[in-house]
Amino acid sequence: MDSEYEEELRAQLAILQEEHRDLDDVISKLMTSPPVDFIQLQRLKKRKLFLKDEIQKIESDLIPDIIA
Repeated sequence: MDSEYEEELRAQLAILQEEHRDLDDVISKLMTSPPVDFIQLQRLKKRKLFLKDEIQKIESDLIPDIIA
């Protein structure tokens, strides 16, 4: 894997992980402050799940292929 491409993936990974953590905070605050906007909560949870999938995909791309 090209080191420049790997650096780009790692930078993108850091951004996604930060957004995922931020969404965690927003979701927990939203759930504890009435009235709860369930539609917004559902959208945030979907975004968080999307981010989790993207993070896993990038982490998988960063693992070197082992030729057996």
